[in-house]
Parts: sequence; structure tokens; C-alpha cells
Amino acid sequence: MKTLSRNASLGLFAAFAALMVATRSHHFGTVLHLPDASMALFFLGGLYLRRHWQFAGFLVLAVVVDWVSIEIAGVSDFCVTSAYSFLLPAYAVLWYGGRWYSTRMRAAWQPMLGAFAVAMACATLSFAISNGAFYWLGGRYENPHFAEYVARAWQWGPLFVRTTMTYVAAALAMHALAAWSLRGRLSAAVR
Repeated sequence: MKTLSRNASLGLFAAFAALMVATRSHHFGTVLHLPDASMALFFLGGLYLRRHWQFAGFLVLAVVVDWVSIEIAGVSDFCVTSAYSFLLPAYAVLWYGGRWYSTRMRAAWQPMLGAFAVAMACATLSFAISNGAFYWLGGRYENPHFAEYVARAWQWGPLFVRTTMTYVAAALAMHALAAWSLRGRLSAAVR
């Protein structure tokens, strides 16, 4: 996929940032709030934006939103432990997985399906890193053991990965529709 123009890149960065701010403080959706889009946004950021400074910007934004949510909005700080630093590699897996796949991305069903598959693998690995770090290193479980970890990962993993994949599928569908619409306009203009 071609690199976006500077204006398009900044516009998409701003849209992704707004979606992160709007959804990050509610990890699970409710009637009034969409579920957290952060994992999907890191993958889509790598896929469409690709720049390292934008990855760093999203990391800073995630930390700021978490801080504001906890300190000002009163959201529980249960998940903020010494393992919080492992969000860096967890989000890097998503961003750089998307960035790696970006050169293969085309507006055709096979590359779109490939992007979905890469996103699924990256989301699964990202969840394993963040959840594993939280369970084993976070200090919230007195006697951690493998059977309990597997049970907890199985309890939460499908929800986080499914949420991520729902956002990714929606973004890829919008990409395909935009490409199809643009292709139709270009065909009509040539005639």
C-alpha cells in the first residue's frame, strides 16, 4: 500500500487518537460506551500510518488517558501494576505487525483477508504479553500457577481479541468500500 500523504496521515492519526480517547476508559462496552479500541488502533496505526513517532504518540496518549481515567474520573487502578510497562511490547507487536503487513496491503479480498489474519495473530500475541505480564508479574495473585493463568487467559482472551478484530474488520470493510467507490469513479471518468 502506498504511504499516505502528510495531510491524510495527520488526519487519520487525529481520528484514531479521538477514537482512543473516546473508548479507552471503558474496556468493555456498555449501552452508552463502545469497548476499548486501543489494540485495534495500534494495529491499524501500523498498517496505515507506519511512522515511529506516531507509535510513540499513541503510547503517550494511552498512558495519559489511563492517568486521567484513574486520577480524575475515578476508574479503578487494579490493572496498573509493575506489569503496566509490558503494554509497550504488547502494543509494539500490534503496530509493527501492521507495519510489516502494510507493504502487502491492496484493495482486493486476498490482501484484506491477509491483513485480518495478521491482525488476529498480533492481537492474540499482544493479549498474551499484556495478560501474562499482569498475571505473573503484577502482584495481584498471591500464588500464581499455570492452571489458573490458563483459565483466566481463556476467560478474558477471546473477549479482547474479538473486540480488536471487530474494529479491524470494520476498518478493512471501510477501506474496501472506499477503494471500490474510488475505482468506480475512476472508471466512469475514463469513459
